Amino acid sequence: MNRLTRRWSEALPGTESTVFSGPSLWPLLALLADPAAGPAREELAEAAGVPADSAMRSAHELLDAFAAMQGVRSALGLWTAERLPLHPEWALRAPVGLTGRLGPDPKESQARLDAWAVQHTDGLIKSMPVKVTEDTKLVLAAAQVVRTRWLRPFDESFLETDRGPWRGRTLLGLRRTTSLLDRVGLTETPAGPLTVLKVLGDTGVDVHLLLGAEEMTPAQVLAHGIDSLDGDLVTGERLPLGRPGPGLTVGEERSTRPDPQLDVLTSPFRIAVDHDLLRQAALYGLITASDASRGHFPGIGPYPLAIQQAAQSALAVFDAKGFESAAVTAIAAVAGSAPPQPRYTVRRVEAAFDRPFGFLTVHRTSRLVLAAGWVAEPVPYRAPENPWD
Repeated sequence: MNRLTRRWSEALPGTESTVFSGPSLWPLLALLADPAAGPAREELAEAAGVPADSAMRSAHELLDAFAAMQGVRSALGLWTAERLPLHPEWALRAPVGLTGRLGPDPKESQARLDAWAVQHTDGLIKSMPVKVTEDTKLVLAAAQVVRTRWLRPFDESFLETDRGPWRGRTLLGLRRTTSLLDRVGLTETPAGPLTVLKVLGDTGVDVHLLLGAEEMTPAQVLAHGIDSLDGDLVTGERLPLGRPGPGLTVGEERSTRPDPQLDVLTSPFRIAVDHDLLRQAALYGLITASDASRGHFPGIGPYPLAIQQAAQSALAVFDAKGFESAAVTAIAAVAGSAPPQPRYTVRRVEAAFDRPFGFLTVHRTSRLVLAAGWVAEPVPYRAPENPWD
């Protein structure tokens, strides 16, 4: 799944804010690879990264893994037209409780599918990303919600910078200080240096903030950020003095406490995006499967089926207290008093994410990337209302 997320990252077309979830798409590719035939079967298996013969079992294993992850909820849904027969051997091997029916009225069916998306994302996603038509014979969908609260919350403050695309603006910032210098690290990538800040959550799900060299693209930052999950980072206690990497300043200063200091400044964000997956069908193994001139899924049933729509709606929110994300992916087949005197000299590391940056939502033990995204537009600072005015 991280391979799929990395490929998706590499294919990002621009520099706008975005968020996407490979693990919300992956089970759909696996479930379709199993009953597919010919080139469609090969393309879907290659995109999923598992043999088609074992794809159904892998989908079951993924659902079991999600069920064991604290702070992560997932669901799968399958709806078929009333007159679409299914092969019993495929239907019985599909995850339990997966099947529902599409009624004769597309509007009523759409309302049921939209309600399913709302229910399984706690209202974060308001509708199914595909539309039911009179020709829709099958809809396969996956929903995922990720929630975590920071072990150490941030404080809201100003974010002001004199460089980069956010310079000269008064923005809302998030600040916090810790003595744990290993929360930040630096890695060298083929595209340039990359700063990684780990913000730990209380559910075993963390968010990694990624700041690359100014010339790096969002695609490069995210792709190399995923690579850093398996690489070695030079962490804060080992960074050289000065400005060793993007957003980093390392020095020594007098302090009243003997502990080192990591000061973090970043921007909150709320990003909602809809993705039409068929615009980059090759990336997801859907080129042949979307050719409606013939059927590609004989393992589902005797009725010839081709992919008509494939889309994802995704949301990510990062604030002072925690993080939450949601995604629904669907595929439709048509047819801080006076300070005391300092006594100690300590190491102080500053990490400032004051220009566009990337992020990864990571399950700590498995290192599975649950969501990835890019923050291009910061939140303006708005002074609180004066109750005496």
